[in-house]
Amino acid sequence: MDFDVAYSAECWLVDGSLSRWVDWSDRNTCVLFGDGAGAMVITATDAEKDALLGFRMGSDGNGACHLGLNAEADGVSLGAGKEGGDGRYRKVTMNGKEVFRFATSRAPETLSKLMEEHNISGEEVDWLLLHQANRRIMDSAARRLKLPKEKILCNLDEYGNTSAASIPLALDEVSGHGSVQRSRVRVNVGSFQKVFL
Repeated sequence: MDFDVAYSAECWLVDGSLSRWVDWSDRNTCVLFGDGAGAMVITATDAEKDALLGFRMGSDGNGACHLGLNAEADGVSLGAGKEGGDGRYRKVTMNGKEVFRFATSRAPETLSKLMEEHNISGEEVDWLLLHQANRRIMDSAARRLKLPKEKILCNLDEYGNTSAASIPLALDEVSGHGSVQRSRVRVNVGSFQKVFL
């Protein structure tokens, strides 16, 4: 698949953190998330230097009811009969069983299709970097892709699920220690939270 990409910027800063949105009195969510923040700088490159083999979306907005950070707003009079809103986010809510079911089916399915589109076998994949939500999800994806567990990049034991920060933190950790060299094929899957939205 060829991509014609029109870049509107030369450099992007991508970041994320979740801890301020966690309801620390909700034992269904607060025990699952670690506190962390991560950022990546992504720069545009010339097409002949582009090493991205492809990407595939596995989004399903129907699952938004199972994992969400909903917003609410109070009406605010702006005068002259006009009204605006004073908005804020509520706390994170999650149906863990449904998120787990989705993640263990959709992530491997999406990765399998992507690898098939680009004629990449499991043996050719150097590293598998998944959103660091749950070790069982990562193991399930590796098993379905016929990848040994040793190819999974995981820092979940150190930090827990740091949501959107999990991939930048894992990339920084492995690149800083030299355990992952510039590889030919690295497969990444982003946050399941974002996949539902």
